[in-house]
Amino acid sequence: MGEIAGITALDLGAGALLGVVVMLILTGRLVPRSVLEDARAERDTWRAAHQVSEEARHSAQRQADELLDLYRTGVRALDALPRPGDGDRAC
Repeated sequence: MGEIAGITALDLGAGALLGVVVMLILTGRLVPRSVLEDARAERDTWRAAHQVSEEARHSAQRQADELLDLYRTGVRALDALPRPGDGDRAC
């Protein structure tokens, strides 16, 4: 058995060992397996949700980048057109 705070289980009596276990439970360092498994399942659920959210954000950013490129192309095309009054007029 392991050592806790430099004290082994063999150094303690049954009452002291029970007291240590109760203190571990009360301080939250010793939890039932079902609580631990629930916490891990919740962690995994949130991790998966975050992954989906990040993929959607990256997709939206790529779309915004494409739209910005199309906008810039449109601006260049419109800037290349002759403006009224700038060119020669045929009369």
